[in-house]
Amino acid sequence: MILFCPTLHGPNKMGIGQAIECSLYFIEQGELQGYIMQIDLRNYQWEVIQPALRGKNIIIWLPTGGGKTRAAVFVTRHHLDTKGGKGKVAVLVNKVPLVNQHYENEFEPALKHAYKVAPISGDSELKEQFALAVRKYDVIICTAQILQNALTSTEEEKHVDLTEFSLLVIDECHHTQKDGVYNKIMGHYIEKKHQRTKGLPQILGLTASPGTDGANTLERAKKHILQICANMDATMIISSKDCVEELIKSVPQPVKTYDITEERKQDPFGDTIKMMMRTIHSYFNVPSISEKLGSQIYEQSVVELEKEGAIMFDRKVRNCALHLRKYNDSLLINDTVRMIDALENLAQFYSTEELSKHALDQTDRFLLKVFNDYKAELHSLALNPVYENPKLNKLEQILLERFKDSNSRGIIFTKTRQSTHAMLGWIKSSDKLQKAGIKAECLTGAGVNSQTKHMTQQQQNEVIRKFRDGIINLLVATSVAEEGLDIKECNIVIRYGLINNEIAMVQARGRARAENSMYSVVAKKDGKELTREFTNEFREGLMKHAIEAVQKMPEKEYCIKIRELQLESIFSRKVKEQKHHAVRMENDPKDVRFFCRNCNEAVCHGSDIQVIEGMHHVNVNPNFKIYYRVSGKINLPRKFEDWEPGGTVSCRKCGQAWGMEMIYKSVSVPSLNIKNFVVELPTMKKTFKQWKGVPCQMEEFNYVEFCSKSIPDLLADFL
Repeated sequence: MILFCPTLHGPNKMGIGQAIECSLYFIEQGELQGYIMQIDLRNYQWEVIQPALRGKNIIIWLPTGGGKTRAAVFVTRHHLDTKGGKGKVAVLVNKVPLVNQHYENEFEPALKHAYKVAPISGDSELKEQFALAVRKYDVIICTAQILQNALTSTEEEKHVDLTEFSLLVIDECHHTQKDGVYNKIMGHYIEKKHQRTKGLPQILGLTASPGTDGANTLERAKKHILQICANMDATMIISSKDCVEELIKSVPQPVKTYDITEERKQDPFGDTIKMMMRTIHSYFNVPSISEKLGSQIYEQSVVELEKEGAIMFDRKVRNCALHLRKYNDSLLINDTVRMIDALENLAQFYSTEELSKHALDQTDRFLLKVFNDYKAELHSLALNPVYENPKLNKLEQILLERFKDSNSRGIIFTKTRQSTHAMLGWIKSSDKLQKAGIKAECLTGAGVNSQTKHMTQQQQNEVIRKFRDGIINLLVATSVAEEGLDIKECNIVIRYGLINNEIAMVQARGRARAENSMYSVVAKKDGKELTREFTNEFREGLMKHAIEAVQKMPEKEYCIKIRELQLESIFSRKVKEQKHHAVRMENDPKDVRFFCRNCNEAVCHGSDIQVIEGMHHVNVNPNFKIYYRVSGKINLPRKFEDWEPGGTVSCRKCGQAWGMEMIYKSVSVPSLNIKNFVVELPTMKKTFKQWKGVPCQMEEFNYVEFCSKSIPDLLADFL
């Protein structure tokens, strides 16, 4: 046997005996050709992993760029080594791109010579054989939802139990709270722990910012940190104490600047849109909503107004509210990027309206007339540079200054996918920015969105590769780029007009890791974005004090508090489940009716709806086909085992989209989106965002029964 130490150096603070104890690896002579990739840890990384090496459940708190994943790789290998072939590790991530990133960059290179590692995401062929993969591989890197699906699956061949793992690594573990999927998984764990189930896995959480959950006092922030620790069943949240100087040198912080802009001196474009909105208010005899036009609060008000119109079957109110929301969107776009982008948003909406509506009523014609009457004027104003957004001028100045260095790389964080595409258009249309050598691309999320086109995982990876290789040097990104993604060090990070929490602030700032880097906040003078940034700075400091307070708690007091919080969570979850079950049993499905949200046509009963795979609600009544039509072809970002999407399902009478055609095991069934319907219950009418809120229990889809009714001739010989 050869005795082999896989580290290049151990911690200065530790004795050599301790360093060898936590890193020895035995190799049969000649096996693997005597080579295993070395894992080089810094002293502060050695310091924070010590309890994990002793089998403790911990949360590692290190800044972005501090090497949390590398530390987790070492813990994983040490864990597997000490288990003598009986270890099994699941590495959970909250974003699909992180699966392959962790696999290719960290876990697979360090473990491949001794252990079998598999990346599994929605795009992976192994997804449908997840339970089999768990038994076959030593390390599974997957999105948390895939594990959650396996834990709750009632099919024996797809079910996985937590006790099949010996170590659970949870990346970005600050998401382990409330109804998040991490917390659902850890909810299983906590319940099993309190039932004294044996063989539960060790837990290792990783985070750069646990946050404060909006706390404004130390006590509330401390309670939040304790709740995260309880949810993770952590014996401690650990950060570097002895090697802080090395950590600071290894993860330098950028220089922060506040780049403040003045309000537009004149905004005739925005004023014209507001005038159009007031015209619509007058038409449907609702006084102007008190909230400021162009604000998020106003948007919430018109969303509620649209719901009221749908429930009351008042199509005039509902339709006007929908259009007002689009005008409000354009005011928000006008405040963020260019006037022309705001106009294009409206023009695209009205073009779709004319194409999708089968028959226009008086309200439709009025709303189209309002837009068409002012379209030319809006276009003329949008092309006048005198009225352009002053924030863009400030942004241009920052980019020109920073990109004097041809090696510069940067990220602009903005709120929506729509604003990323608009900003990319502005960058590419700017002669000054193009002459400065700025080559930009968008980086947005993979989730399907009705507003803008999603990016596939492959497209995301391609943009990140081009950024890493220097083909592009500027990313215009949504929050997808804040956490985890392996993006090359930047020397300029800009948060542009954002209002979000301290976690997002810390994550975005952590992207500026290059030497002499800058972190810029572009915001209006006295605006909400600036106020929120100051609040985030305060809460970041509060979070640090809260973590220190938790770390200083006597062990007995800490353990008592963690147990108390865990029991509270168990009872709260049980009560919630019972209430949900009771609500689902309130109504007989045959007494529940569904109406098209747009034209108020009654189209089906709850008894017509059945559920596929616990999530897809399909109408199995053969007569339902007289109410809808199918058009186009839907392309989803990933493939599924038993089904594929067909076309869009929409109301035959008015053209309102209802959902999609689902081709399940070669049989076509309409899958409905509850947001597109008004639901009539025995005592009231309501709208719902999700099917799980509808208070009646639908049956599971019976494939054979459905086929026997739909295509009886084909099945006559078998039944």
